[in-house]
Amino acid sequence: MVKHIVMLKLKETGEPAEKLANALKLKKSLEDLKIYIDEIKFIEVGLNFNIKPSAYDLVLNTIFDSEEDLNNYRKHPKHVEVLDFLGKVTESTAVVDYKI
Repeated sequence: MVKHIVMLKLKETGEPAEKLANALKLKKSLEDLKIYIDEIKFIEVGLNFNIKPSAYDLVLNTIFDSEEDLNNYRKHPKHVEVLDFLGKVTESTAVVDYKI
């Protein structure tokens, strides 16, 4: 099995409410991927409440049966749609993939 963890730091916008709206939209979009992508065995999306400058805003925690399934997930059209929005609202990301 493979665990795929992504941390996202969202862009600061003029209004805190806009950043929160982007975080909530991204959270829902990521969670909804489970409906479309069978390779996802587990998905959890958390919003950060830590106010330290080094903290990320959102974390994605997913599990797949294999690296091949993870790669299929990455190429899936629904995932690519989420990546398009993610690219517009995200300042930086950190990713870790490992076998469990």
